[in-house]
Amino acid sequence: VGIVVDDAIMVLENIYRHREQGEGKVTAASVGAREITFAAAAATLAIMAIFLPVAFMKGIIGKFFFQFGVTITVAVLISLLEALTLAPMRLSRMLEVGERAGRLERWVSTTFARLAAGYQRLLVPALRHRKLVLAGSALLFVLSLGIVGLLRQEFIPSQDMSRFGIRFQTPVGSNLDASERILSQIERFLQSRPDVDMFGGFVGGFGGGEVNSGFLFVTMKEPADRPVDPKTGRRLSQNELMAVTRQATSALPGARIVMQDFSQRGFSAGRGGGFPVEFNIRGRDWDELGRSSRVIMEKMRESGLVTDINSDYQVGMPEVQVIPDRNKAADLGISMADIGDTVNSAIGGVRIGKFKDKGRRFDIRVRLLAPQRGRPEDIQRLLVRTGGGGLVRLGDVVRIEQRPTLQTITRRDRERAITLTANVAPGVSQGVAIDRSMGLAREVLPDGYRVVASGSARTFREAFESLLFAMILGLIVAYMVLASQFNAFTHPFTVLLALPFSISGALVALYLAGQSLNVYSFLGLILLMGIAKKNSILLVDFTNQARASGMERHEALLHACPVRLRPILMTSIATIAGALPPALAIGPGAELQRPMALAIVGGMIVSTALTLFVVPAAYSLLADMVEWNAARKRRGEGLVAALRSARAS
Repeated sequence: VGIVVDDAIMVLENIYRHREQGEGKVTAASVGAREITFAAAAATLAIMAIFLPVAFMKGIIGKFFFQFGVTITVAVLISLLEALTLAPMRLSRMLEVGERAGRLERWVSTTFARLAAGYQRLLVPALRHRKLVLAGSALLFVLSLGIVGLLRQEFIPSQDMSRFGIRFQTPVGSNLDASERILSQIERFLQSRPDVDMFGGFVGGFGGGEVNSGFLFVTMKEPADRPVDPKTGRRLSQNELMAVTRQATSALPGARIVMQDFSQRGFSAGRGGGFPVEFNIRGRDWDELGRSSRVIMEKMRESGLVTDINSDYQVGMPEVQVIPDRNKAADLGISMADIGDTVNSAIGGVRIGKFKDKGRRFDIRVRLLAPQRGRPEDIQRLLVRTGGGGLVRLGDVVRIEQRPTLQTITRRDRERAITLTANVAPGVSQGVAIDRSMGLAREVLPDGYRVVASGSARTFREAFESLLFAMILGLIVAYMVLASQFNAFTHPFTVLLALPFSISGALVALYLAGQSLNVYSFLGLILLMGIAKKNSILLVDFTNQARASGMERHEALLHACPVRLRPILMTSIATIAGALPPALAIGPGAELQRPMALAIVGGMIVSTALTLFVVPAAYSLLADMVEWNAARKRRGEGLVAALRSARAS
């Protein structure tokens, strides 16, 4: 909303200024619109240039940004068309200046006039000390980059959706009754919480066959309807209730319980995934992977950066292994297939026929009775036929071993893999938690084994790399567009000087508001790179017009910059005003709106204030360099020789 009215504001203000100078309605509308056309078109194309690389980003982050980029691009194009056609037409018929001015309008006009006069007085020493202004602003930008290390980094901020999940596991080999008892204990705790609206749970896992695992869906009351917690004296948020539940259920014997934030799901390849920290360790030996995973989980727990640490490596299910004595079996003429068929027929059963009943067909399977096949010793009592036709006990040719084994064997990219997941501890950066956890895994794993990010952790890394690439490419495209419009190489550089200070303002605003650096705050930074150039374009374009009319460079700056102060402040205030409601938003989804809006507000405030002095100083300094270079070329002097003579003088 704040951005799409910028073009109309620039056109309206310029036509209004011409009317204040005594020109007629039609003349003011025609001349004013023509005078501002270049600046309005350049500002619109600058926004489009920033979103051009974003539109071609791949993956989940590309889906996020493509729709936003298309919406902004089309909106500003239509607003430019309206500002350059319909707005001058309306103003040529309707705009009145002077005699009908009310008290508010006179106060606003007087305030802008005083600001312009004060700005002009401050601009004089700024142009006198150009290098000091540029050095001080550069130092400010460099110092502001240190805030990046103080900001939490995460893919998307956690939201209070009033819904979360509880995943639990009992020891491998536990029966359904043991899992049901854990489920009942968790349900009793949830029933005692007045801020819980409803819940439902099941045993058996998402696949339906894991009797030692279960899941509960918990729905909280709406934030306004939640009772005040007696311990904290306020209403608990979703994350706070998850922490309370985690603490209360951690003492349940024989159970591993983890909380799942549904606002973080949707970025994991595994079913039921979606944890902020997720990676897998890969290698050739299962035993080594299992040992390493236990050590890594313990080190992750000791780090204090993560909670709810879990793994899909579940060992402990008893397995009976039948190991043949191949020499004895060969002497008796017994093949390995004979041994396997005997065990399979007696224990697993074989189909020997079918029968029909009431139009339905059923398999007939034969195997030993349950009391005859319930113990490992029962396998040794089975009889197997030798090559000569006799019968021998199976225990004479095989050895029976019982050992714990895995419930499932997982692979990633044809490699044996164990996946570890965790939630980020309160107040910890997701980026720090991922890097530290994967670093611990690399320290533990022996040679030949590796760590690979997956799920949300992988998406987090890819998103930040893609966003940085898009920002850099957007700068290059914006420079090319501005260079083609200004027909110069120096003016685009002067215009782009507004961008570092917009980033500084955004970082300061995010830090002061306690926000993180995430996808949505990055979106605000990219948007800032498009709209922050508008102020610079207004200053540079009108200064060029003043110089083209015969003014000297210093005189042109002192004339053009105060004149353009009013539209700069009007458009900046409009952008900030449009971003303030989401910046102050509360309620569902506010966690996603706030980072982007705060980045825009902070960036616009700081870039607007510094651009007013940095851009004129840079313009003046670069103009000196251009004039020096032109004089050098007229003398026919080489660049190196000219630099030496300039240094000597």
